[in-house]
Amino acid sequence: MAKTKKMLLMSISLVMMASLFLAGCGSKNEASQEGTPEKPVELIWQTIGTPQKDVDKVMAKVSEYTKEKIGVTVKMKMYDWGDYNQKMQVVSASGEPYDIAFTSSWAFDYVNNARKGAFYDLTELLDQHGQGIKDTVHPSFLEGAKIDGKLYAIPVNKELPAQKVFRYNKDLVDKYNLDIDSVKTLEDLEPLLAAVKKGEPNLYPLSAGKDFRFTLPLDLVNENMPLGVRLDDNGDLKIVNLLEQPEVLKNFETMHKFYKAGYVKQDAATATSGDEMKTGAWLTDLAHTQPFADALWSESNGYPVVSRPAEDPYVYNWSVTGSMMAISANSKYPEKAMEFLNLLNTDKYLRNLVNNGIEGDHYKRLGEDRIEYLPAKQENYDMPSFTLGNFFILDKLPSDPDNKWEEFQKFNDSAKNAPLLGFNFNGDKVKTEMASIQNVREEFYPSLFTGTVDPAVYVPKALEKFKQAGLDKVQAEMQAQIDEWKASKK
Repeated sequence: MAKTKKMLLMSISLVMMASLFLAGCGSKNEASQEGTPEKPVELIWQTIGTPQKDVDKVMAKVSEYTKEKIGVTVKMKMYDWGDYNQKMQVVSASGEPYDIAFTSSWAFDYVNNARKGAFYDLTELLDQHGQGIKDTVHPSFLEGAKIDGKLYAIPVNKELPAQKVFRYNKDLVDKYNLDIDSVKTLEDLEPLLAAVKKGEPNLYPLSAGKDFRFTLPLDLVNENMPLGVRLDDNGDLKIVNLLEQPEVLKNFETMHKFYKAGYVKQDAATATSGDEMKTGAWLTDLAHTQPFADALWSESNGYPVVSRPAEDPYVYNWSVTGSMMAISANSKYPEKAMEFLNLLNTDKYLRNLVNNGIEGDHYKRLGEDRIEYLPAKQENYDMPSFTLGNFFILDKLPSDPDNKWEEFQKFNDSAKNAPLLGFNFNGDKVKTEMASIQNVREEFYPSLFTGTVDPAVYVPKALEKFKQAGLDKVQAEMQAQIDEWKASKK
């Protein structure tokens, strides 16, 4: 009997030891475990923006909260705007460990890096650990961010569509009693520009630089190519050339007329856009808007700015992928990283802590959902909000209207989806041609869009150079991929 009892105790001990061993193995690979591991895992978050003095201090506070909630701590690494792209390419190529990184259509390129295998496929992870994101983030964001049907980053839930407006210096609008409500097209600006030029001969009333673009009738396949599908496409999804569209040719002519009349500065094709904003020596320009943009522009410039729509709001791939967070394909903790992103996008306390810093240090609370920044915020923790997660649970500032986020939601819901939303072109077969085409674009676009040259002479020259660079080959490849994408959607 004693022997049997001893054997039984040994068996129980062996089972317990095996259980402890398996539990230890499991803790090394937390991805397969439910619940919070005994030791919290550290997530490394790479993001863009001028490095801030108090980042570590705020992340320590963040970690206190996330450790309790989901068993993780967070270390944020910030790289300056001009350095981020190159730094992350080095990080990605070297295999330096990180878990979460900012990516977009303009920095640490989302599509290219996803296709190269830098990012974790989040399609299943989103279902398993990101239900809050699915409930919170506008569906067009998630649809537009897919690459070949798969999701590789979580878009920031902010203003969704792109819409250009005619933006005006209100002091000059009032001084010359201008009817800005009558302006619907570029051509409609002429009497307003003429009135201001007559009264202010030394002023160039239309603010335009080398990056100036009037509204375009196309959903461009690639921002560097003059190829896209018309916004009024009937479902054929036929690729056309931007420089052959009647509205574009008419606007080139209008801009050239404005240039010759002295409404646009002489060096517009090489100058930086927006310099006049500092001095107020401008009447109008074209800018992308969002709800309450006029108030932001007015505050930033120090004088009143007003705007009127120049086009309808559309949701494009580039507007959807303008600010996103990806999980590294080499992350040891992809599930925990997704849990963190889910919490960041749904938990009001966490989202505001990351955005605004620590109460008493960086801001003071004025009410349940309203705060006021303290001087230390701008000095030590001035974060780029649009890179950090869901806008719609952020506290409001003193100047924000009560209905701020309701108006953002209306703006998002008002937009139409552009024809190519969700399509991402793979240019691997035509890399050489695309590089050549981009060079031609950089040669001709600044002078054509600013009206510096006669379009009757220079559009044919540009078309010929685009053709020599291989535009027809690129167009054929784009059309083939779009046709395949269209068929797959059915």
